[in-house]
Amino acid sequence: MTKPPLTLYLAAPRGFCAGVDRAINIVEMALQKWGAPVYVRHEIVHNKFVVDNLRDQGAIFVEELSECPDDRPVIFSAHGVPKAVPAEAARREMIYVDATCPLVSKVHIEAERHRDAGLQIIMIGHEGHPETIGTMGQLPPGEVLLVEQAGDVDELTVRDPEKLAFVTQTTLSVDDTKGIVAALQARFPAIIGPHKEDICYATTNRQEAVKAMSGLIDAMLVVGAPNSSNSRRLVEVAGRNGCAYAQLVQRADDIDWRALDGIRSIGITAGASAPEILVDEVIAALEARYEVTRKLVETAEENVEFKVPRILRTTV
Repeated sequence: MTKPPLTLYLAAPRGFCAGVDRAINIVEMALQKWGAPVYVRHEIVHNKFVVDNLRDQGAIFVEELSECPDDRPVIFSAHGVPKAVPAEAARREMIYVDATCPLVSKVHIEAERHRDAGLQIIMIGHEGHPETIGTMGQLPPGEVLLVEQAGDVDELTVRDPEKLAFVTQTTLSVDDTKGIVAALQARFPAIIGPHKEDICYATTNRQEAVKAMSGLIDAMLVVGAPNSSNSRRLVEVAGRNGCAYAQLVQRADDIDWRALDGIRSIGITAGASAPEILVDEVIAALEARYEVTRKLVETAEENVEFKVPRILRTTV
């Protein structure tokens, strides 16, 4: 039986960003340095395949520091943690390694700098997301107010409308965030924003690649986890930019083939915590059903690298 033709548009960049790469390296280097088990507070990144692979190597994933013994190393996830967590680890004299993405750490520093200047901070982010919890936890309760959408701005009660600053979660939709910032600036004209956009380069680049291909395709598959904020935003961006159908899949087995019936072109991208091996798996599944012609849609080149913490670069 002849396979139907399919044009496959591959987004570039896609998949792992420098912060995710660094976080995974931190866990693997910790296992090499101290042996198993090494504890990790929260999923190191939001991807089941990655987490399961590290668990097989001897990493134990927990939700709270209280679940960790004093005598084994603990690693904090790439999303960042409230300031109270490393303080408690230090009090217990634990060995700990902070795998917080440097771009998230930059937002933490911004928030503290604004507070030191006497400003109250408004954070644009998703309630309950580990990065939002970590950023808000850099300062005492009440110092950071959360808004999730433009409509929330009208409900804010602030101490002084003349003394405000805002920061954002790094994995948001660029377009959504613009609307929220505009609402903040309309209500609080004196509000101070970041010197450089908080949304990270990798999030922005992956969204731009999706925008570039969305008008060319009948459907989009985003490889990523359902709890990955940046992956979910890619699905939304595709839909808003002309793609009739977009689906988030963790593995090739998750593809809804009935929804793809009759398509002639498809786009594939991957969230910043999804490894390329899962993209290859999805492509193989498509090639088993279609006569595939590949096309690359490249909108940026990435060459960012982040060093791992000093404690892992020393042998002692």
